[in-house]
Amino acid sequence: MSIGNVLTSSLSGLTAQAHYLGDIANNISNSNTIGYKASLTDFSTLVDESGGEGADPGGVSVSTRFAVAQQGVLETTTSPTDLAIQGNGFFVVSQPSGPTELTRAGSFVPDSSGYLVNTAGLRLMGYGVGNANQAPVANGTAGLVPITVNMTGQQATATTAGKLTMNLPAANPVNPGPLPSTNSATASYDAKTSLVAYDSLGAPQTIDLYTAKTASNTWELTAFDRSTASAGGGFPYGSGPLASMTLNFDPTNGALANPSPQALSISIPNGQTLNLDLSGTTQLASNFNVEAATVNGNAPSSVASLNISSSGQVYEVYQNGAQTLTYQIPLATVTSPDNLTAGSGNAYTVGPESGNIQIGTPGTSGFGVLASKSLEQSTIDVSQELTNMIEAQRNYTANSKVLQTGATMLDTIMNIIR
Repeated sequence: MSIGNVLTSSLSGLTAQAHYLGDIANNISNSNTIGYKASLTDFSTLVDESGGEGADPGGVSVSTRFAVAQQGVLETTTSPTDLAIQGNGFFVVSQPSGPTELTRAGSFVPDSSGYLVNTAGLRLMGYGVGNANQAPVANGTAGLVPITVNMTGQQATATTAGKLTMNLPAANPVNPGPLPSTNSATASYDAKTSLVAYDSLGAPQTIDLYTAKTASNTWELTAFDRSTASAGGGFPYGSGPLASMTLNFDPTNGALANPSPQALSISIPNGQTLNLDLSGTTQLASNFNVEAATVNGNAPSSVASLNISSSGQVYEVYQNGAQTLTYQIPLATVTSPDNLTAGSGNAYTVGPESGNIQIGTPGTSGFGVLASKSLEQSTIDVSQELTNMIEAQRNYTANSKVLQTGATMLDTIMNIIR
């Protein structure tokens, strides 16, 4: 090994230790950064093979990688838009006019335009549940839109979906009629229940539902607009049925038979069509009873808060207690998270070494779960970083001594010539 190799090796050692110290300084400075992942310094030997017969040591090369896959500790907060991931996955975020990126920094708050942004100004992306064109794409970010919330003003949501689970008495005789669907003043029915739905302006619309047994294991279900009921509060209604259908039951277990309809489509006055799920309805040897009756939509009300589930569903909670599902937050994964390209704002971009992006729902196979009112802390152990700093300083000093010794030897040779 020549004196030149000594100088080159020691100089590369100085450069490598300075790089190491820079990574340590970066880690310590980000010890309180939400979702930050420690940067690790990798050292690799260099060999000078230009000498001909053998190979001389040529020093050391250095590179930085981030331990992106390492899980940070979750800390509880009071804001429902503070989000953390327990397990695999990243939030998909974007700049207002930039490409999509990945991050674990989930300290989101609404900005002046209602977009959920984190401390770096990156907008949280999700699927709008009310738009069929924004269906999830497993291997890309197509269909994702910035999530917005409206915490000011009043909103009304029309009823579009609901669920009615009831039991119809199996022992009831066949109804002699006339059936409710005839809207006759003398219409006969076995049982009646009602649901309150909301039109497009948020006005409540009461729907009367009548059941009548028309044959063995066969029932008629008919819906009317209560506002058109007669003075006595029933038949005849001022307008015909909003919807009517026949339910067929399996005599062996009392469940809806196949191919009996599983839902009733009801045209809400001044609103949209209510798709009423009846799949849990039964015909058993028991009295008529309603086990569950729910509909979406709400009367005019201000949004009081947000509720985000562990599976990423975003609900707007109104002051009147109603909830409306508005977005689905997905998670993204890659094959090699530690090889993602780090950028500003504690965000990462996909590259050839990280593998392709995969999108999925929190809590499903391969994806972690969301924790609302929580933040993932930095993975930095400051005490360990201080220990590393002492090591880097010692190694830097040792390399400087080697460089100094090599320079002294070179001076000795030069003095011989003189």
